[in-house]
Amino acid sequence: MPSHRQSQHANSNSQAVPSKDMPPFPENFVPIFFQNQFRTKIELPTKSKYPNVQGQCAIITGSNTGLGFEAAHQLLTLGLSHLIMGVRSTTRGEAAANKLRAAANPSAKIDVWHLDMESYDSIQAFARNCADLATTTRIDMVILNAGLARLKFATTPSTNHEQTIQINHISTLLLTILLLPILSSSKHKHKLAVAGGNGHSQHQRPPVLTLVNSLTAHLAKFPNNAHAQRPLLPSFDDPTTYDAAEQYGVSKLLNQLATVNLTELISPDDVIINMVDPGLTKGTGLARDAKGIYGVVVKLLLSIAGRPVNRGAATYVDAVLAHGKESHGCFLMNCKIAPLARWYYTDGHTLTDVIWTETMQELGFAGVEGIIDLMRASTSGIS
Repeated sequence: MPSHRQSQHANSNSQAVPSKDMPPFPENFVPIFFQNQFRTKIELPTKSKYPNVQGQCAIITGSNTGLGFEAAHQLLTLGLSHLIMGVRSTTRGEAAANKLRAAANPSAKIDVWHLDMESYDSIQAFARNCADLATTTRIDMVILNAGLARLKFATTPSTNHEQTIQINHISTLLLTILLLPILSSSKHKHKLAVAGGNGHSQHQRPPVLTLVNSLTAHLAKFPNNAHAQRPLLPSFDDPTTYDAAEQYGVSKLLNQLATVNLTELISPDDVIINMVDPGLTKGTGLARDAKGIYGVVVKLLLSIAGRPVNRGAATYVDAVLAHGKESHGCFLMNCKIAPLARWYYTDGHTLTDVIWTETMQELGFAGVEGIIDLMRASTSGIS
């Protein structure tokens, strides 16, 4: 079973147990939710804890509002020198950038780039812009925050995939893979000393790519027994079996399992890839489509149990600044390495193989498997 499989990168920190080697969360999740939302306070980042952010460059997608905007604000307050905002609306993005300049770091360079996660052409164009930047600038960190939670079934016109699966899994994995060689190529632009997990130790670290995931992946249930269907991904495109309450968690589960598989193929010496759960957070706009009685229930739950947006965003900052190679392939919850979704420990091998194979086929037009092969060959010294 996957839980007994030792990570090839686990020796990067002898005291850190990788997510995949941890025991799964208990089936009764109520105590964990209560602990997370009512008894855990996420500390806000400070310059004393992260004194070396000045001079660094970060890319954050979906950064014109909510958690992405607040994470950008916190990094800029710490001294971030260059921020790339990947946003669907550059008009709203420029307005957000002006707010960040005025409130956080007037001297920072902030670029607003168009990124539509429903468009493969837009994602590839965004990656090309990042590649151009990497010829002169080290890109130190990426936070892939752009995501979607829909209450009504809708498809992406260009692919005919259901929007939540398209954006939260397929498109996010595409952008992740496209960025890997770009980040790796930029890592030698200058030597970087960063605050380590204890906040003070200095070391050199590869670029970090953090994907925003969710604890809902652990709770996800496949609608209509979809996990047994083959092919798997098209089964989510059927409006008759669409379950809005499950689709977001399923999309995060698909991406989590695919990301874990990806990190088995990519060395943390090139790029550190981790996943972060910000917790239930109010003020993000993620559930903005909630209407009627459902909307009332969601707003009530957020008002009672939701974290303030600055505390949720602080988990993003922790993921990119406080963790090193030991977090490669790991799921971070409450700023600590935590277990993967329960599906990994039960159906992990089968599900991961199917999700990976079908997603690679979907993204074959972008040469994603070739990109991974080239990175593996480069790491192993094969020409």
